[in-house]
Amino acid sequence: MSNAVIRKTLVSLAVAGSVTLAHADVVIGVAGPHTGAYAAFGAQLWTGASAAAKAINDAGGIDGEMIKLVKADDACEPKQAVSVANRLVDSDEAVAVVGHFCSSSSIPASNIYEEAGVLMVTPASTAPGLTDRGLPNVFRVCGRDDQQGDVAASYIVDTLGAKNVAVIHDKDTYGKGLADAMKSTLNAYGVKEVLYEGLTRGEKDFNALVTKIRSVDADVVYFGGLHSEAGPLVRQMREQGLTATFMSGDGITSKEFVSVAGSPKYVDGVLMTFGADPTSYAAGTEVVKQFRDAGIEPEGYVMYSYAAMQVVAESLKATNLDPVKASDWLHANKVDTVMGTKSYDEKGDLLVSDYVMYEWDDKGEYSMLDM
Repeated sequence: MSNAVIRKTLVSLAVAGSVTLAHADVVIGVAGPHTGAYAAFGAQLWTGASAAAKAINDAGGIDGEMIKLVKADDACEPKQAVSVANRLVDSDEAVAVVGHFCSSSSIPASNIYEEAGVLMVTPASTAPGLTDRGLPNVFRVCGRDDQQGDVAASYIVDTLGAKNVAVIHDKDTYGKGLADAMKSTLNAYGVKEVLYEGLTRGEKDFNALVTKIRSVDADVVYFGGLHSEAGPLVRQMREQGLTATFMSGDGITSKEFVSVAGSPKYVDGVLMTFGADPTSYAAGTEVVKQFRDAGIEPEGYVMYSYAAMQVVAESLKATNLDPVKASDWLHANKVDTVMGTKSYDEKGDLLVSDYVMYEWDDKGEYSMLDM
């Protein structure tokens, strides 16, 4: 019998009152791409989670027990995600995980956590398939790709009035899922994409793809994927004189997008969908100030990760540090976070999603658009 199964059995007995589980530190994993091409997002997750854990510990911890964070690096690789999930369960004895980042990592890792009775709250994984499987322990503090895709398609049709839309994706669970969600709504509006093409993550030369985009006279290029490919793609489009509007999703919410594009001038005018400004919530005003006073801009998923840690801590506090009971509790209760009150449906999805449109400018900054 594996350590995970033994542990879940003990947790089940504790729920029934047959045994009492002793607690020392409350071990919580922060899982994501802490190294590699997507490490900027892992840094955002760690920044938010560690700040939240410190605030909770400074206030007395969870039922007097201190949170101990463990950094789990999956590099956005599914096999590595399974490996680190097993390590978090078997070696680190984590009761909960904030993460993962990439949906392609979250989905296989969540199976490990479900078997072990570990609570999982992701700040960033948006693939519908993560929660559609009905695992009781999986939650997110972000929206879903189908919600995000709807907002993007509506903007393309209603605001941009585009007719020739090229849809590009990175073949990954997140990227392809996002592109397909947008395409589905686009088609429902009566607009058929003029190009649907996949690229390979890690590639840097997209000139052949840019030639295809030119050949279909695209007025909008929609990309499902992350900044590491979006940056070179939009740069090479501009270098070849293509002025088509470039649009993507929350996978480019990092200043690394500007860096890999090579210059702010290449990202000027790029559109993206993301949740309503996570730094604008009244509940998070003091936390945002603390970050900025420390010289840290809470961009991208920093506040999402902070909120995810709050969701984890509040549910564990309400259930005497029992992660199985915490999952049940979250399905029935609201949690106040730095990003407002979060409440969940039976799948672990938020009852309310708040995707809006943002635009990058020639200074390498992005701002929310009026819609």
